[in-house]
Amino acid sequence: MKVATGLATSHTASDELAYQAVSAAMGKAGIGIATSVLLFLTPEFAREPQPALRAAARVANCTQIVGCSAAGIFTEEDWVLDTPAAAAMVFSDGVSLEPVHQSQDEDLLLTLTAPNAIHTEWLDKPGERFGGVSGDATGQGPFCVWNSSRVAQSGRIEVVIEGMRGVVGVSQGVRPLSLQPFEITQAKDFDVLAIAGQPALNVLTRELPLELRNQEKLPLHLVMAGITYGDPATAIAEGRFRSAPIIAVDPEKGTVTLSARPVAGEYLFWAMRQSLAAERDMRLMLETLQQELHGMPDFGLCFPCMGRGPYFYGGVDLDLQIIHKRFPGMPLIGFYGNGEIAPFNGSNQLFQYAAVLGLFRHV
Repeated sequence: MKVATGLATSHTASDELAYQAVSAAMGKAGIGIATSVLLFLTPEFAREPQPALRAAARVANCTQIVGCSAAGIFTEEDWVLDTPAAAAMVFSDGVSLEPVHQSQDEDLLLTLTAPNAIHTEWLDKPGERFGGVSGDATGQGPFCVWNSSRVAQSGRIEVVIEGMRGVVGVSQGVRPLSLQPFEITQAKDFDVLAIAGQPALNVLTRELPLELRNQEKLPLHLVMAGITYGDPATAIAEGRFRSAPIIAVDPEKGTVTLSARPVAGEYLFWAMRQSLAAERDMRLMLETLQQELHGMPDFGLCFPCMGRGPYFYGGVDLDLQIIHKRFPGMPLIGFYGNGEIAPFNGSNQLFQYAAVLGLFRHV
């Protein structure tokens, strides 16, 4: 088994960048023919990626070029934002990215999708899906997804990584503001109206640090809800929750609008995005995944949110540094997306402000 990555950047976008990235990866792997290539390109390629895909196929001597455009891309060597770039991972010797026509429950599916191609019915189909949402820094577009060296008209692709055993984890990286979750006693559409019988915004404000309690200027980009699963008494400690960013608050009505639809009777807690909590969560996730994999991984695929990368960590991507320190020299590729997909608590979930990581070991 041979897997390696390559990264190329330039001031202008051209198919030469894809050629250079794949060529560098082929050189590292010491191969002349790849079985498959995972290729990520920056938004400059999104409107017309076909020349870059042809260039990648030409140097890899294969047609199975899989990937998407994204606001930022990276390998284990470096990350790139705000400049044209291409990142590639090449596979050979019994390892390949294979299309899935009829997924099974036990399949672990690398999933790449455009924002307009996501819906619950698809996420709920058989198979465990992990990956990210294509897009640019605005989350509006342009975006593009490809498979078999062609743009996917459906806006999404799924492939299984043949010849490998994989494990997937998600780091939500938030600091809970309370020790126990509260019951949602009244909700409508995406609005939380009341928690534990009190106006939702009042409960949120009470939990915030003193300097952030001005309801007119809440730092909504840093605060979110954690909607729990199972026994609420242990859900926070055991990480059984999905994060739901806050879209808006209404001081007059005392309501909080979430990105996910709340249901009366569910439990939630308020939390803040915090770099220290995210760093600690990432370290714990890596330890857990290595135990589940029963050994050192051969390569990794990582999909952090645009809001979880260098912008979050003050210009340095601590997540990538932590992964590199734990698994030095491990080939790694990924992109900063507009949403993260991972199996969680028995179903496939769409996350925001999280980092999803898949680690793979040769069978």
